[in-house]
Amino acid sequence: MSEHPATIGTVNDLEAVEQLQRAYEQIVEQLGRVIVGQRQVSDELLIALFARGHCLLEGVPGLAKTLMIRTLAECLSLRFSRIQFTPDLMPADITGTELIQEDKLSGTRELRFFKGPIFANVVLADEINRTPPKTQAALLEAMQEHQVTVGGKKYVLDEPFFVMATQNPIEQEGTYPLPEAQLDRFMFKTFIDYPDEEEELEIIHRTTADVEVKITPVLDAAQIVALQRIVRRVPVAEHLSRYALRLVRLSRPQHEQAPDFVRQYVAWGAGPRASQYIILAAKARALLRGRHHVSQDDINVVAYPVLRHRILTNFNAEAEGIKPDRIISRLIEFVARSEENSWLGGKLAKILGSPESR
Repeated sequence: MSEHPATIGTVNDLEAVEQLQRAYEQIVEQLGRVIVGQRQVSDELLIALFARGHCLLEGVPGLAKTLMIRTLAECLSLRFSRIQFTPDLMPADITGTELIQEDKLSGTRELRFFKGPIFANVVLADEINRTPPKTQAALLEAMQEHQVTVGGKKYVLDEPFFVMATQNPIEQEGTYPLPEAQLDRFMFKTFIDYPDEEEELEIIHRTTADVEVKITPVLDAAQIVALQRIVRRVPVAEHLSRYALRLVRLSRPQHEQAPDFVRQYVAWGAGPRASQYIILAAKARALLRGRHHVSQDDINVVAYPVLRHRILTNFNAEAEGIKPDRIISRLIEFVARSEENSWLGGKLAKILGSPESR
């Protein structure tokens, strides 16, 4: 019988939590030197990173997606690699390939593996929907197992390993939408929107002046790996785990207790990986804000980026312009209300007593 993992409680753990909160504030400040606005996007990137997940970023061109992830890598003193996905990109262009090398002294030849751009700590998969499924699938093993297999040999990737993929929501001609199985590998799907007027004016001032911004590293790879372990030791109350579980299970129209709006607008709901990611992301969010426990608000906030690419809407939703985020909002409201009614009903029963006792 396996034991539960240790929860936060030692002096070293508490110091690590304080270190993570300080690092979070410093990273946000460093990102703010380069990136104007987009606070929610940077928050979700950091939550995914410290929860040991990956992020799919969707937004139109020119919103500094590449600059944001490169700056984040500099803040964390991590090796950064960018892969520009194109229709002619092959799996070996990502993972690396074996080439024949000749020893000039002995004249012998041998196969030698040359590592591809996937061998980095932070990998930007730019416009991932522009390459065929065979090449998209080259990321699957790396994202899930943190290793690649070439020529029957396994090569372990350095930790931490974080993939941020981008896709353009406008140009869909000649693209290859990610299949659901690969979408499920991403912890978050994050939307990046246009800046407001004042932010866009600030962008103009910064990018048209002769100013060079210096980024100071905040954490190194070893510190990030240690903090990722701390995240998994954050305690979660049983009723909050069940709350997250109900959010996921009631997103499935086949579930007997699914609300009417889910049955009406959803073709397929979220799978079991969604509830795992909600809890992990909620733990990371709690620590980034200096708390040693998960709250219901943490779960509600991370439910959107976790569920929006796992809820597949049907033709009714498309016809009425209903997006997954709207369904998630109604789902949170429905589950929260049912949980509150259940709690109040239990308290009332304890106060009044059972019929047999009266």
